[in-house]
Amino acid sequence: MTTTADWIAGARPRTLWTGAVPVLVGSASASAIGGFRPLLALIALGVALALQIGSNYANDYADGIRGTDVDRIGPERLVASGKALPRSVKNAAYASLALGAVLGLLLVWLSGQWWLLAVGAVAVIAAWTYTGSSRPYGYAGWGEVSVFIFFGPVAVLGTMYTQAGTVTWWAVAASAGVGMFSVALLLVNNIRDLATDALAGKRTLAVKLGEFRARRLFAAVVTLPIVCAVLVAFVHPFALGATFIALPALFIALGMRMGAEGANFRVMFAGISGVGLAYGLLLAVGIAI
Repeated sequence: MTTTADWIAGARPRTLWTGAVPVLVGSASASAIGGFRPLLALIALGVALALQIGSNYANDYADGIRGTDVDRIGPERLVASGKALPRSVKNAAYASLALGAVLGLLLVWLSGQWWLLAVGAVAVIAAWTYTGSSRPYGYAGWGEVSVFIFFGPVAVLGTMYTQAGTVTWWAVAASAGVGMFSVALLLVNNIRDLATDALAGKRTLAVKLGEFRARRLFAAVVTLPIVCAVLVAFVHPFALGATFIALPALFIALGMRMGAEGANFRVMFAGISGVGLAYGLLLAVGIAI
């Protein structure tokens, strides 16, 4: 029988900051220009988390029935481990995505920005088809691109726009920095699983690039957010506080470049999660004040 703890673990709580941080940065950006609306910020957070959890369950289901997760190095998955029936995990994915869609409709209605319905529809489709379709784009090396777009510009600027009715160039820079850390988190997993993914026919970006170039890409991805924070600081000087994560990000990048493997990836994952969360919080506070 699947326990509550199993379902919580299946939602991948350690990754959920990647959905929450863009909403915080987008809300801070709206606040900076006098447009902060707390209710809309709360609903946007619900949309982000529901879609992310739905995507995580969809990924668990799709990889599980394809056998991709059978020999994975990372944490156990619900379907692959036999802790939950595939149809139960699929239904959980549907329920989470449906909740995200309903909250998205409410957000659009309250904000009056009806054209965002199209963006929301694309986000829901992207969450499922990442691995859940017959031709999953996550298996074709487009996962990092999708993660950057939806956990960066779409989430940050969409949150800002629903509250303030506009976006700014410095918010675009902030959204790029936030999106980069979500990409870095995915790269840690994909570099860790490179060999097993290749055997399973999962052509992630790491598989396509090869291990050496994928590790170099990771180093670039965790460095570029510093540049983004500096750009934002031209308008909001306190955003420079986000550059405090430069040193730990450098250490993580060096560790990846030096060939971290096996159990070390658990440390890498925890490290980049902590750095990415700190970056987003410091950036949001710096923009808001």
